[in-house]
Amino acid sequence: MCNQHTNTTPTRVLSVAKAKAPFETTTIERRALRPDDVLIDIKFSGICHSDIHSAFDEWGGGMFPMVPGHEIAGVVEAVGSNVTKYAVGDHVGVGCFVDSCGECEYCLAGDEQYCTKGVVQTYNSLDYDGEQTYGGYSQKIVVKEGFVVRIPDALEMDVASPLLCAGITTYSPLKHWNVGPGKKVAIVGMGGLGHVAIQFAHAMGAEVTVLSRSTNKESEALSFGADHYFATSNEETFKELAGRFDVILNTVSANLDVDAYLSLLRIDGTLVNVGAPAEPDQYSVFSLIMGRRSIAGSLVGGIKETQEMLDFAAEHKIAPQIEVINASQVDEAYERVLKSDVRYRFVIDVATL
Repeated sequence: MCNQHTNTTPTRVLSVAKAKAPFETTTIERRALRPDDVLIDIKFSGICHSDIHSAFDEWGGGMFPMVPGHEIAGVVEAVGSNVTKYAVGDHVGVGCFVDSCGECEYCLAGDEQYCTKGVVQTYNSLDYDGEQTYGGYSQKIVVKEGFVVRIPDALEMDVASPLLCAGITTYSPLKHWNVGPGKKVAIVGMGGLGHVAIQFAHAMGAEVTVLSRSTNKESEALSFGADHYFATSNEETFKELAGRFDVILNTVSANLDVDAYLSLLRIDGTLVNVGAPAEPDQYSVFSLIMGRRSIAGSLVGGIKETQEMLDFAAEHKIAPQIEVINASQVDEAYERVLKSDVRYRFVIDVATL
């Protein structure tokens, strides 16, 4: 049954007026429902480190005022006349992008995130009609049906929201590089991405090692499914683990000693980066040549794979560890993320907005 909204929808949001400005509550207009649109009443919105990079304009190109948020979980409030996948009341999610051309080879292959026309990001982006996009720190959002995913009943919505970025950001490369039984995988970092990556790699059947600066998260890493844990502050770690791993998934957004980590790879091993430091990395090409090793990167996943990830998480009881906050605590939460003072993901309860 269609529930049409022919008018724009005013919605309260948390926005920043300029880079590094404090958040304030303002109002924006969401577009009137098009035939293929879904209007979502947002219940929870996760805080991703990339929200902070964007709100602080650390990557450049910031569009202000900005409403961050691309880990959106909510309930369908209305649907356009052509929508068939969702009905009012369904639990749904929206991740890092809200449109793509749908025609290029990558869109047709289900890799919309690599759209050659340029994917439309959920916030801090221009839609194809030239309108600026605003994200999930918001009461409502309007999104094309094809860019909405279903949240399985087995996943609570607050827990599901970080999966829309942290989940797919780690699931997609683990799957692409064939992580599974017989493979040795190292996860660099035990933060918002890392603690989810451990759970996915374990559920996929790999032997999982965590590489973290100190030993203070060892017991938690093992509880998430890690088989081994090593502190990278210990110089002996790199000697002990030389040539061990098939895949190293780097989840941290700080620059690493790339050569040291490449030395931990087996022949034909790959260091995959999903964390995005603001400064360029440096490495010696001999670290690659001498072991036919690769450095790679990965950017979330397509819509089909995101749905697959959510279903996999529900089946294997994979859940981000979250701290739910109210809308007035977002500035404080950003400060705490920068101090690594969160275990492991902040989620905004949008009802407090």
